[in-house]
Amino acid sequence: MPQTSTDALPDRLSLDPRSPFHDAALLERGVGIRFNGVERTNVEEYCVSEGWIKVAAGKARDRRGQPMTMKMRGKVEPYLQLADAAPGEAIAE
Repeated sequence: MPQTSTDALPDRLSLDPRSPFHDAALLERGVGIRFNGVERTNVEEYCVSEGWIKVAAGKARDRRGQPMTMKMRGKVEPYLQLADAAPGEAIAE
């Protein structure tokens, strides 16, 4: 299992540009999420300290056209992805 690099990542991060937890520069570098030991690619937002992720709930949209999300609780492990690596491969420091 590759080592994770959580010291460079924030406690909370969101894909939504309207959120105060959005960081476009960090998202461009590539952030992967391992949730309860399983690689997740559909995470909209995460919080490590509170132990949850938000994922899109199918194709449902709210009245503003944003995807409906549901919160899932468990162990959240964010890591930085390599630009030319296979999905799921983390940067080892």
